[in-house]
Amino acid sequence: MMIERQSSDYLTEQRSSKFTNYMYTINIYVPQCEAPEGGFPVLYVLDGSSYFQLVKEAVRLQSRNAPKTGILPAIVVGIGHGADMQERRFYDFTGQAETYIYPARFNGKGYERHGGAENFSRFLEEELKPEILANFPINKEQQTLFGHSLAGYFVLWQLFHQTSSYQCYIAISPSIWWNEHELLHHAPAFIKDNQEIEAKLFIGVGELETFMVDDAQQFADKLQNVMDISFYEGREENHASIVPTIMSRAIRFVNKNK
Repeated sequence: MMIERQSSDYLTEQRSSKFTNYMYTINIYVPQCEAPEGGFPVLYVLDGSSYFQLVKEAVRLQSRNAPKTGILPAIVVGIGHGADMQERRFYDFTGQAETYIYPARFNGKGYERHGGAENFSRFLEEELKPEILANFPINKEQQTLFGHSLAGYFVLWQLFHQTSSYQCYIAISPSIWWNEHELLHHAPAFIKDNQEIEAKLFIGVGELETFMVDDAQQFADKLQNVMDISFYEGREENHASIVPTIMSRAIRFVNKNK
């Protein structure tokens, strides 16, 4: 692994992908303690330029007193985009479809490229994760994928398409509205093929996110009988404020029964 910069407590590298033809910024935090038998749990954080530091600090500070906080030391891996983050997110995080329909509230202002989720998933599964596993003491049975908003949509897309690639999925304010609620339309087929899923799912949303609350609750309700799901609505929280508000709760859920 070619490390370009080292901070006081995390590593940074620029990582290109042959599947997406894009350069990502990868931040890696490794706890400064002895790895447990079997390796550390690992949290993969999408939109790493926005949320890596938040997740890292939540894990680092609270794992100092794990018996009280319920949060164990873990490796945190942030995957970040460059200056074209907003446009690129709509490509990397959305699934393939014959047509792409934006809600009326966008006033016709969308992005040209969509449907890159399969390639982005291959980048994670075939390039990034094997590299992380080869260089750090990872417990392969304790891997989590985190995403917010459109990245939260990708977390749910990944659950539907690569169910066994992670043991826990965290989707905060997921954009279930995307492409006329296509994820909700795909849920029945997924449930039919997966009656008992060992993976866990945490879905969080802010009370002030209006229709997104109903979307998230509906999604959680559909899957509650086939997997371990925790749904949480943050009172008086909006689309931006919900992430720091809910982070500790989500990570405690990840650590449950470990």
